[in-house]
Amino acid sequence: MMNQDFHTQLRQLREERNISLEELSLKIRISAEKLGRYETGEDIPSRETILKLSNTLEVPLSNLTDGLQFS
Repeated sequence: MMNQDFHTQLRQLREERNISLEELSLKIRISAEKLGRYETGEDIPSRETILKLSNTLEVPLSNLTDGLQFS
């Protein structure tokens, strides 16, 4: 089960940095549509994608992964 705060945290971090969904998707090389699903909580990114997100958003990995469960 996914921590309900992951998608909120992701969107908040992106918006605080004034990065559009499209810009972030280009930087981490996934579609803006898929990134949007991460932000709405409809989809859960892979560990690799979360690592790219934390690097691109310049936050510790734990900021995004706290409470996330990986199968």
